[in-house]
Amino acid sequence: MTKARLATMWLDGCSGCHMSLLDLDEALIPISQRVQIVYGPLVDPREYPEGVDVALVEGAVGTEEDIEKMRMVRERTRILVALGDCAVTSNVAGMRNPFKLKDIFNRAYVENADVNKNPPSDPALPVLLRHAVPLHDVVKVDLHVPGCPPSAETIGFVVTELLEGRIPDLRTRTRFG
Repeated sequence: MTKARLATMWLDGCSGCHMSLLDLDEALIPISQRVQIVYGPLVDPREYPEGVDVALVEGAVGTEEDIEKMRMVRERTRILVALGDCAVTSNVAGMRNPFKLKDIFNRAYVENADVNKNPPSDPALPVLLRHAVPLHDVVKVDLHVPGCPPSAETIGFVVTELLEGRIPDLRTRTRFG
C-alpha cells in the first residue's frame, strides 16, 4: 500500500494548529500508518517536495517570502488545506492591517524597547506585506478548516476523510474562534 504524502507548514501564526495536531495523541498512530510526512516543522527536509498529496498550512500570509512559499506549495500539492483561523481569515496576524507598518515598527522597536531602540534593518529579514492576508488571497485553497485552533478531533477527522478520498463536511464540527 502506497502511503499518502502529507506536508504541514506554519506561516504567520502561533503554531497552535500544529499543537492541536499533536494533541491527537494515540490517534496519530493509525494516521501515521497511512501517511508519509514529507515536510513540516517536525521533519528534516528543508525544501518543499514535489508530489505532495495533502498540505495542512497554518498561519496568514504576512511576507513576500510567504507568497513565494505558497505558490510553490500550491504548484506541488494536490489538496491544500487552510488550517485554522489565521490561514482562513488572517485572524490575529491581520490585527496589524489597520496600522501603517512604519507605526508598528516604531511601536515595537522604539517606544517599547529598553535598549537598541531601532527597527531591524537587516536586508536578510523577510519583507512584510502591507497587510497580512488569508491563504485564499494568494492561492487556490481546497478546504478551509476554521478554529483557533481547530480541535485535535477536527484535524483528525479532516485528515482521515481526505485519506479516504472524501472532502470533509465540517458544518457541525468546527467554528471560527
